[in-house]
This record gives sequence, structure tokens and C-alpha cells, in this order.
Amino acid sequence: MQASFKVLLTGARGQLGRCLQDIFPKQWDILAVDMADLDITEAAAINACVSGFKPDAIINAAAYTAVDKAQSESDLCYAVNVTGVRNLSCAAKKHNAKFIHISTDYVFDGNSAIPYAEDMQTDPQCVYGKTKLEGEIACMDANPASIIIRTAWVFSEYGHNFVKTMLNLGKTRDDISIVSDQIGCPTYAGDIAAAIIKLLQVQESENPPQGIYHFCGDQIVSWYEFAQAIFELARLTGDYPHTPHCHKIATLQYPTPAKRPAYSGLDCTKISKYKIEPSNWHRALTLILPILAKPCSENE
Repeated sequence: MQASFKVLLTGARGQLGRCLQDIFPKQWDILAVDMADLDITEAAAINACVSGFKPDAIINAAAYTAVDKAQSESDLCYAVNVTGVRNLSCAAKKHNAKFIHISTDYVFDGNSAIPYAEDMQTDPQCVYGKTKLEGEIACMDANPASIIIRTAWVFSEYGHNFVKTMLNLGKTRDDISIVSDQIGCPTYAGDIAAAIIKLLQVQESENPPQGIYHFCGDQIVSWYEFAQAIFELARLTGDYPHTPHCHKIATLQYPTPAKRPAYSGLDCTKISKYKIEPSNWHRALTLILPILAKPCSENE
């Protein structure tokens, strides 16, 4: 890889976008944008940006991720998750830039009994999942050399996520009811960022990375079990003296507008050939919990 490597990053203010900016190699030239800076649904705007900046790689960390809201905002969800992805993928191909796009476990129906491999049948059950799958198809149709990373249950010290929600609830509640029949892999956004950088650093070879890869946490748990781990590790830090009691509930007891996959374990074997290991989410929790305990708004 050349000494001066230019990367256009979309979704710069999201969890993954912020984690990427924290660990980008110092010598790389980064243009980090959010929707306010660059509307990815506008092809002309993207082409003007890419033509001017001339990136060696484009990372699309932008997405419409409000799963329940997507049921009533399907047009906006489609615009960002499909049209936006197609625009970026086309621009990357036109300007000979590598393209990495982030997708989700929601492209599957959640009925599997084993971790999903990349070539297993997709069957999304909600608007969000359907647009993410259509975005994958649009991406690969426009630019077959693209890299798509499917991930799941993302958390970090930034933005809004399950870890922060649990910690906030734990401050004021003695009892919390948590769904126990949805199973998946918590994934630290910082580990996704590291995986992306490693893929970009892979030297050109006869078989460069392209196509779909799965990357997620190294342990499959339920939301209930994840919450228990969060509170136990939080207690051990000494920064969270109040530990609520967690109660198991079924998905049917907590109805939502969008259907979630009951099982969304992902098989990460394919990406491991690039020496990329699954996200150690226990270790990540121990690292970010002291950060989240600080009384500041920097990580909001």
C-alpha cells in the first residue's frame, strides 16, 4: 500500500465511523463526512466529492438503522440503504477506488440453528432488513469487486446502543425485563473498524478480498445474557454501584413494529483467512465501561 492512502468515510458520526477515525493510520488522508456534509442519496453530489478528493478507498458506514421506524419510513430507509449504496458503489468503480460497505444480520430470517455462513439463504423479515439486502445486491451489481461486511448487535462508547441503554436503565431501576429468546453476537464497533483497516491493508494479490464477509462477536448470547454480562462487568469496575435484577421475557411480551431475527449468529470463518478474529466483546466491554462512567457528553 502506498505511503499516502486516501479514504472517503461516510457515516462519520455513527458508532463505526467514530471508531474508525480513532484508529485510522496516521499517514492516511481521511475525508470523514456525514449526511449533513454529503447526501449519499444524491449521485451527483457523490460523484463531485469523489472526483475532487480522489480516494483510494470508500468506506460506507452510513445507514438508516432505526429498525422500527423503518416500517413507516420505508421510502427514506430505501433511499439511504439502497440508492445511497448504489451511488457510492458506482462512484468507487468509476474512480477505481476500493469500496467497503457495512451490512447486517437482519438479511436472514432468524430460523437457523447454526451460525449463518455468507452463502446461506437470505430472507429478511422487516423493512430495514429488506433494504439492507437490496443494498447488498445493488452494491455487487454495480461493483463486483466491492467488500460487504455483515455484522450484528453493534455497541461502542459512542452513539446509542444496547450497552448504554442498559447502563442508563440500571441507574434508576431495581428490576429490568429483557428478551431472552433472541440470540446473536454482540460486536464492538472498534473491532469492526480494525477489521476494515486490516482488509484495506491486505497487499494486492491474485486473490484480494472481495464479496461478502461476516464479522461479529466471538460468543453467541441472548439479549438477557448480554445484559447480565454488562451489569456484572460494570459492577466489577466499581463505577456502577447499583446492579438491577434482570428478568427474562419472551419476544411476544415485548412487541415491536419490526420483526427481529430470533437467531442471528454469524459464521466468521471466511474472513479469518486474513488473520481477522471475531470481536472479543467481553474485553471490549471492560475497556469502554470506565469511559462510559465519566460524566461527560463526548461519547453521546
